Amino acid sequence: MASFRDEAVVLRTMRLGEADRIVTLATPEHGKVRAVAKGIRRTKSRLGSRLDPITHVNVMCWRGRELDVVTQVEVVDHFRPVREDIDKMTAAFTMLEAVDQVAVERQAMPDLFKLLVGALSTLAKGGGAVILGAFLWKLLTLEGLRPVVESCASCGEDRELVAFDTEAGGFLCRSCRSGVAVSPDCVLLVRQILGGELRRALEVPASRATAEVERLATAATEYHLERRLKSAHSAALHGEASRGIGRLSG
Repeated sequence: MASFRDEAVVLRTMRLGEADRIVTLATPEHGKVRAVAKGIRRTKSRLGSRLDPITHVNVMCWRGRELDVVTQVEVVDHFRPVREDIDKMTAAFTMLEAVDQVAVERQAMPDLFKLLVGALSTLAKGGGAVILGAFLWKLLTLEGLRPVVESCASCGEDRELVAFDTEAGGFLCRSCRSGVAVSPDCVLLVRQILGGELRRALEVPASRATAEVERLATAATEYHLERRLKSAHSAALHGEASRGIGRLSG
């Protein structure tokens, strides 16, 4: 078997046997990787918490037929502030879940990996009320699913945009409106996120508009994934946050 090294963010883990875990990793050069971390659940394991979800690592693996095998792990960032805040945990797990769904095994994804690490780093440093929504809109854009936000997605006219319809592909004017109503501030924020003014959007305090941005981004992502993002909707997540990692770990 050949070995390889790469950066990675741990997306999720599951139990395997009495002492091992299967770890799902997002990597820039090797895409989504599923690997066995042998003996990780033993008390004296050197790997320990290095392979918990929401951890940025440098990893070395042996290439296997179906599952790779983790041989070395060095932590780059635990994103500890994220783990200590319930709302940030919710956002982070939603990001991991979305990446898990769009990433392809063995297929390089440097831009998606950069987006994920950047979003987790921003979240750890304070985040901003619109961080999750921004992440999901950027993810959709990388997947070739950028919504039309500069003009009406239906008639193409540069008019006041008052609604958003995922099936129509973006914001709609009053004459073409369908889907859900949106506020002018929501339209402005999404335009900033997708128009090169992300830093400005992240400075906006929590408001009805930032909640709209996240709600629309989540709905659009679920529409294109054809599945719900469980982390975004789990009413029990706040109650489970004290267990945090254990929710995704075996």
